[in-house]
Amino acid sequence: MADRQRDGWDKAAIILQSLGGFVTAAIVATLGIVGSSYLNEKQKIDTNVRLYTELMSKREDAESALRKDMFTSIIDTFLKPQAPSLDVRVLNLELLAYNFHESLNLKPLFASIDQQIGQSTDGRKKEFRERLNRVAREITRKQMVILEGAGKKFDSKFKLASVPTSKKGLPVELEEALLSLEGIEREFRMYIMEVHHETQELRVRLEVITPEQPASAFATNNVEFWVGFYDFPMIDHTRLSHDQRVAITVSNFEEGYANITTVYFPGAYAGLKEKPYYQEVVKELLKTTEGQDSRKNN
Repeated sequence: MADRQRDGWDKAAIILQSLGGFVTAAIVATLGIVGSSYLNEKQKIDTNVRLYTELMSKREDAESALRKDMFTSIIDTFLKPQAPSLDVRVLNLELLAYNFHESLNLKPLFASIDQQIGQSTDGRKKEFRERLNRVAREITRKQMVILEGAGKKFDSKFKLASVPTSKKGLPVELEEALLSLEGIEREFRMYIMEVHHETQELRVRLEVITPEQPASAFATNNVEFWVGFYDFPMIDHTRLSHDQRVAITVSNFEEGYANITTVYFPGAYAGLKEKPYYQEVVKELLKTTEGQDSRKNN
């Protein structure tokens, strides 16, 4: 009887061993298939990413080469001893402005073409000036859309008749603006010191007051400058502490009134010719590292 029981257990052990071997083989095979599928998928993704990177790199190289050729061709027309017609100069300025307004300070070129239009005897002077002003306002609008999305703005309107036409008159004080950006609150005070009706420009005095540490102390930036339709905010702006910027643009100069917009924005959105100081980069990196360490400790 005992022998028969041992034989039964032996048979069960043999069956279980066979099943265990089959199950093990099935698991190993399944893991192999899953692992192989995962590696194939990962390799496929890596290949696609590498291909996309190469295509984007080639596209950027081709675009850079095209922009370089375009820039060289347009600039050469302005530097040639034999200047082209006024129509061609205005057209070249339009091409230059629309394609390179984020990286070049085009104000001197706009002012030069505007002066040439004024001195010209061409019967299309009015048309040329309208084209010049249209492209300047369009570039300002495009830049302001970007800067307003990343920063804060404040609009002001005043009578041109109240502004002196020389340095002898009393300036017009505009309403103060208190704007906060990236945790830094600044007070902006603006004074219109002088107006030049012929060029439609304003001489502005800007005071920027920033609370510092300790809380009882304040840092003040004072700057005075001329601003008109040919001053583009990404390029023509005032640098502030903590890698921030402030710019003033003229949006209207008609019917006895002028409208200006003050925009307060991060330095990362400044034109390509603007580079942050190394000290500011280091401060931002340290601030980011401290913030990450604080979150980990909490």
